[in-house]
Amino acid sequence: MKDNPILKIENLTISFGNNEVIHSISYQLNKNEILGIVGESGSGKSVSSLAILGLLPKNISTINSGSITYKNQDLTVLSPKLFQKIRGRKIAMIFQEPMSSLNPSMTCGKQVQEILLQHTTLSKYETKEETLSLFEKVKLPDANRVFKSYPHEISGGQKQRVMIAMAIACKPDILIADEPTTALDVTVQKDIISLLKELQVETKMSIIFITHDLALISEIADNVLVMYKGNIVEQGLVADIFKNPKHNYTKALINSRPSLSTRLKTLPTIQDFLNDSISNELVSTEQRQKNHEILYSKPPLLEVINVEKEYISKSGLFTKTQSFKAVNDVSFKLYEGETLGLVGESGCGKSTLGNAILQLDKATSGLILYHGVDITKLSKSDTRKLRKDIQIIFQDPYSSLNPRIPVGEAIMEPMKVHKLYNSDTERKEKVIDILNRVGLSEAFFNRYPHEFSGGQRQRIGIARTIALQPKLIVCDESVSALDISVQAQVLNLLNELKEGFGFTYIFISHDLAVVKYMSDQLLVMNQGKIEELDDADAIYNNPKKHYTKKLIHAIPKGL
Repeated sequence: MKDNPILKIENLTISFGNNEVIHSISYQLNKNEILGIVGESGSGKSVSSLAILGLLPKNISTINSGSITYKNQDLTVLSPKLFQKIRGRKIAMIFQEPMSSLNPSMTCGKQVQEILLQHTTLSKYETKEETLSLFEKVKLPDANRVFKSYPHEISGGQKQRVMIAMAIACKPDILIADEPTTALDVTVQKDIISLLKELQVETKMSIIFITHDLALISEIADNVLVMYKGNIVEQGLVADIFKNPKHNYTKALINSRPSLSTRLKTLPTIQDFLNDSISNELVSTEQRQKNHEILYSKPPLLEVINVEKEYISKSGLFTKTQSFKAVNDVSFKLYEGETLGLVGESGCGKSTLGNAILQLDKATSGLILYHGVDITKLSKSDTRKLRKDIQIIFQDPYSSLNPRIPVGEAIMEPMKVHKLYNSDTERKEKVIDILNRVGLSEAFFNRYPHEFSGGQRQRIGIARTIALQPKLIVCDESVSALDISVQAQVLNLLNELKEGFGFTYIFISHDLAVVKYMSDQLLVMNQGKIEELDDADAIYNNPKKHYTKKLIHAIPKGL
């Protein structure tokens, strides 16, 4: 690394109560450099970055030792008043979740103006002009409209651009971007990465880019440091670490993502690398073809015929009603034991289609045949019986679990509703068996949802779904919020359960790499319509539509 630091962290140790979470880490950020910090939840990457801005929670955190030096000034001993002059002005931050970082009661324009009024001598009129100029700089379509809009009125990608505009408003020396693209579509993610690179070249600011995705780091950073359990386990040039990773954890981060060229039977996890127990068994093209011949020789389990879902909106008393087709004339067949991948950007209609199949939001027109019966015409009691057969695994398991009920009871609850098994004793036995099947244990039965990690909560969500022994499971973005290695564990688990129980999956995601790995057939949706429907490998190797090519091109490939 060239020795031209604007920020220097030396032997930094941080504790929460008696628990040391950052163990004497040292690194530097050079002028005009993009530094990537990569690691999973709990690795300490966000905590160490919040310390730079003096944003650690006051009563429970302590900087035990070390220094954070910005332009010869140790930030760890700075008074709150002096910090206010630096924070937002000299060192700015883009947070992971723009919706919770933006004020829902203020227009986007006002929120950026507020920063400028606080840190500069510009007049109110000048701050408006500067805000509109910033909105154009971050490539927001129709800057005037966004200026007057509230956060809920714009898309996720646009909200993230507003956050970037706020962060660069005072032309900071350092920009900390904490997982700024995690919840975004792969194409929007690519746009945000390109935008940050452009801004960095133009303004010469230094950027710390934090993520759990090493492939993404390779697209933006010059240097990278890898964090694991509060330690820096590896640091250096991106190309060196990608081509020649030395630490097993770094190797695991690179290899836990599904490969786009080969199809492993089981994805390697962090533990596999740390225990040196990796299986390199591949699923061959011949095996796949043989399996598909058996799958597609039977009658379909589900048939979706010309399904449409139309929403009517009326914004005012005297305005004309407007209709919008979220799903537009969609038809496909799903076979028993198959995984159908459903992919597309936010707003393409994939979750709406999933909800229509689940009868959670009924289709406006068309047929949905399950075992040859049109489920759109079922009575309420028959629909309730159908719920046992067609289940969903949600994206956010925490919000789908009752925080006041222990997880064992939460898994038993649907069994009681559908009158499965003869007694609670029998049900409890089944729940313990299911907990073991999803990689948890009997000890978790009486614990509450808040006592689990994100990956464990997703396993509880899966346990609750499979408790009813359904035939068809809709996985709606069920791994998108998980760390790379936890994602690998959950994908392996879903495949294992599919083999063991004979499940059929509709796997909805905006991550084409994951969908390609999981799926037999791939259905690409765009603006409510089907763009392409074919074998997953065939579509990836030879996409026919421009939209599909764009999705594939946007996947971070690594070096």
